[in-house]
Amino acid sequence: IVYRLCIQNDNKSCLSGCCCCCSRAPLNEDNARFCLLAGLIFLYLLCGAAIFSALEHPFEVRARLLWKQQLENFTRRYRVNLGALHTLLRQYEQANGAGIRVDTLRPRWDFSGAFYFVATVVSTIGFGMTTPATIAGKIFLIFYGLIGCAATILFFNLFLERIITMLAYIMRWCHERRLRCGGAGVMSSREESSEEEDSLEGWKPSVYYVMLILGLASVLIACSASTLYSSMENWSYVDSLYFCFVAFSTIGFGDLVSSQRERYESQGAYRLGNCLFILMGVCCIYSLFNVISIIIKQTLNWILSKLVCSGQCKLSSCPCLRIKNQNQRRPVARRVKRNAVQPVTTQCPVGRQHYMDGSVETVCDSETDAGAGAEVQLGRRLSGEMISVNEFMVSNKVSLALLQKQLSETAHQGPRQSYGHQNGFSGGVGALGIMNNRLQETSVDR
Repeated sequence: IVYRLCIQNDNKSCLSGCCCCCSRAPLNEDNARFCLLAGLIFLYLLCGAAIFSALEHPFEVRARLLWKQQLENFTRRYRVNLGALHTLLRQYEQANGAGIRVDTLRPRWDFSGAFYFVATVVSTIGFGMTTPATIAGKIFLIFYGLIGCAATILFFNLFLERIITMLAYIMRWCHERRLRCGGAGVMSSREESSEEEDSLEGWKPSVYYVMLILGLASVLIACSASTLYSSMENWSYVDSLYFCFVAFSTIGFGDLVSSQRERYESQGAYRLGNCLFILMGVCCIYSLFNVISIIIKQTLNWILSKLVCSGQCKLSSCPCLRIKNQNQRRPVARRVKRNAVQPVTTQCPVGRQHYMDGSVETVCDSETDAGAGAEVQLGRRLSGEMISVNEFMVSNKVSLALLQKQLSETAHQGPRQSYGHQNGFSGGVGALGIMNNRLQETSVDR
């Protein structure tokens, strides 16, 4: 297209000077968001590696020197062969993997210990203090974890759906109560009785308030659990908070693990409280992470919008685009081609041009598609006729929408309601799909 414009205007310098800025194909919005997120995560990893290396590497060097001095002092004092001592230490490492410790600990593979182990497996925490040592146990763990982890993720998603719905109801009730106390939005009893109790279409809570509530709940659970762990495990309060975050976020390093000693005061009550705290903490932190991901996605959309605006400002200075805009302003007499279906002109705002093909409606994601929608001719053509790039892109979008609709109806045994691209939230997958249209920032009518 750029080549034809340059030839028609007899401007060879335009062709050579604009290839660098005009020949780049536009990147899809979802792909651009994915690439931007991948780049930011990689930058985040680099910053984290630099900070942790600066904090922890000096301690590692000191620990290595101290251990080397202790070995030398021990072998010199007791006249022990250093090679034999290393062999003994390797044997202890193997025994440590089987759950043998210097201090007396609870049995690893009795029923209660095995139950604690499978709970850490299906919750994806994986502390690592207990691992299967037999070949049969390792093979069984593969299939057991495959089904158990999938079921637990489903449970977390269902919990997220219910906690978001409950918070939406509570916040909506508070919102209506505040309006009534302020003398605005007073509803009659008939209007209240006519509304459905589970309808959240009128008002949706903001994701920031939901994040604040989930954050406060997570902090409250973590502080309460840390108080319990510091008194029962003899940990410092900071170590207890550290263990709570590592366990609740399912990171599970395994350097600190609760309920591992052989005897506790009120042992049954403590183990029950430990399981309840871990369960509530994992559910709240999982929900909080998914709500924070919405804010991250909003930030990515804002960055992309700024990049698109700056890119449009740079492209507006391109002489090719100036020539193209001048040519588009000139009235061109168009010849109606044979076997071409003339499109019906519809009023649609820029960026939301609709193309109808049967029962399929596609929404343009860019102003280029929207501007070309009034000129595109859909339908069958003769083999000798050429089609433009815009016509090819629109026909592909319609075909893709047909395929997506057929696959969706096949999977759900019937037609499915679809949402357009609104603020970068288009349906979503998993937890994002659950929260879609339930919060103010992901609402389709926002």
